Amino acid sequence: MSPRSSFASGGTSLASSRTATPAAAPTHGAVELVTIGASAGGVEVLSTLLTALPADFPAAVAIVLHIPPDRDSLLPALFAPRCALPVKEVEDKAPIEAGTVYFAAPDYHMLVEPDGSFALSQDEAVNYSRPSIDLLFESAAVAYRERLLAIVLTGGSADGASGLKTVREMGGRAWVQDPASADAPAMPGFAIERAGADLVTGPAALARSLAALAHTIPPVSRDR
Repeated sequence: MSPRSSFASGGTSLASSRTATPAAAPTHGAVELVTIGASAGGVEVLSTLLTALPADFPAAVAIVLHIPPDRDSLLPALFAPRCALPVKEVEDKAPIEAGTVYFAAPDYHMLVEPDGSFALSQDEAVNYSRPSIDLLFESAAVAYRERLLAIVLTGGSADGASGLKTVREMGGRAWVQDPASADAPAMPGFAIERAGADLVTGPAALARSLAALAHTIPPVSRDR
């Protein structure tokens, strides 16, 4: 896929901590999975979000951060010391465990299966990216529906916008980093333009909202 919008970096003026063009008023369930997509500038924002998560955060967190396909991922080692939750690189067929942070492996799409496990794929790149944020969001939306929260952060492509639209259509909730706060505003801008969002705000407020969400999530049943 290629960018399909006329969104221009910095061309959208957005106030902090507000909602943006909700297409409907979905009935959200308790969040069991948080999916996050980030690209250029994502390490710093992810650090803000992940360090805010309490040790008893009861949902799983699955992250696609665009990195070169020919390099080993240092992301679990980078973030583990900063995060109260266990941090892993995802493995094929691994069950999704609550209270765990998973990073996509370089050069593999990270998909969520309906049975609550991960699958890895080397299918064609999407939006020039493998792993693809869109594919993570879309597969997770089908599996978790209203129990999913998807977050689009800074980046320079349109990856994540289509997936975020699917998340909202399936009853999940969508948060987006305010483009004005992003190192690369295109990706959150495309997401807002094409999917809308339930929350648009800066990294610090996203982190507080995510941490606060933990107190509203009941213990997760593994029988879904």
